[in-house]
Amino acid sequence: MSVLHRLQRLRRRRGGWHQSPFLWVLGIACLLEVVFHASRFRVPVPPRELDTPFYTSCQEPPTTPPDTPRENAAIVMLARNEEADKAARSVRSIEQRFNRWFRYPIVFLNDEPWSDDFKRTLNASTGAPTFFESVPKEQWTFPSWMDKDAARASIKYQGDSGILYAGKETYHHMCRFFSGSFYNIEALRKYKWYWRLEPDVEFSCSITYDPFVEMARHKKVYGFTISLWEEKRTCPSLFREVSDWKEAQGIPSNTLWKAGIDASWAPWPFRSLLSWFSHRDRNGDGWNLCHYWSNFEIADLDFFRGPKYQDLYKHLEHTGGFYFERWGDAAVHSLAVNMLAEPHQVHHFADFGYRHDWYYQCPANAPGGQLPESQALNEAQSTWAEEIPGGVGCRCDCDGRRNRNHATYCLNKLKAPNTAHRPWSTWFLSFIF
Repeated sequence: MSVLHRLQRLRRRRGGWHQSPFLWVLGIACLLEVVFHASRFRVPVPPRELDTPFYTSCQEPPTTPPDTPRENAAIVMLARNEEADKAARSVRSIEQRFNRWFRYPIVFLNDEPWSDDFKRTLNASTGAPTFFESVPKEQWTFPSWMDKDAARASIKYQGDSGILYAGKETYHHMCRFFSGSFYNIEALRKYKWYWRLEPDVEFSCSITYDPFVEMARHKKVYGFTISLWEEKRTCPSLFREVSDWKEAQGIPSNTLWKAGIDASWAPWPFRSLLSWFSHRDRNGDGWNLCHYWSNFEIADLDFFRGPKYQDLYKHLEHTGGFYFERWGDAAVHSLAVNMLAEPHQVHHFADFGYRHDWYYQCPANAPGGQLPESQALNEAQSTWAEEIPGGVGCRCDCDGRRNRNHATYCLNKLKAPNTAHRPWSTWFLSFIF
């Protein structure tokens, strides 16, 4: 007897479906299957905190030039000539808070020739070596195989639809550049580490240790400050493309990858039907859209130059998604890091005070750790905000009573593989988003 006939007979029986042992067994089986499926994406709680700040108070800054070992690294900014004032504000901020003591070179990138005014303004903002480089034309345009008219029509449609920044052709070029060829351009070939700096950002705490040295010492490959949700409409097919590539390569799911997944609560076999929706893999499980905000990155160039990442980038490049959708480099970097790196290789710079646009991270100052007698620190910042128990910042001038002005859901999700003490709200919100 078919299941349909059985259900029809049950409906005619007195008492209805809810008294049928068959339906109870079926319902319990579905529930158990769904719970088992979701458990495959559980992120185990580590026995201790695996990613703590490298330092939790001020350190005495080194002499200039540094007398301690440094890494082969550069600070890198992509900017335009008309952004000279915004770029200078960022460089003055990082100069005051960090680079006055470490003198890492700053590499400026532009898709157009640099103006003399930009060079003068930026050279006056720092005592570090500066290099003004151009992005090769072939790396700041449409791929040679792409139908440019179709791509421009898609970009116009995206802009008319109100998708964030999607109506700007140069923004698509930028996202494609930062997702791939950035790591291999001649201007950066000699470096192993980079610190990405954007125009018009602000650092509100002193950074008195060398983050490049600490990243190398602790075998990290990627560091970030802020984590947010990606705008849904910018990249509806990106997660499917990445997850398909991952499956084709036979790459197992580590806990970082699982931290970015919202397991489907639909039972088999209906679960796979969800794969027709955006931000889903072929099994119907979804990406929670959490990503590392890439306007601040301190990372190992060799990680992104490696064959796996470059092969992934080539796969994504040939789908056309950088133009026919508006795939952002932050989302690409984040999915790749979560797939190819181990949790202990990713670092949250919780002690860095950082602002970009209207979003900020502001650590509280560490009690008794501000070194008020330090002449070098007093020359840079002689006053600071209130010291608060549990604070990890060094001479932060922002209000550490409010650590950030954005939701912490994504930060907590992406830090979960390294975090022993997790807020209950992250677990609860997983059922909502």
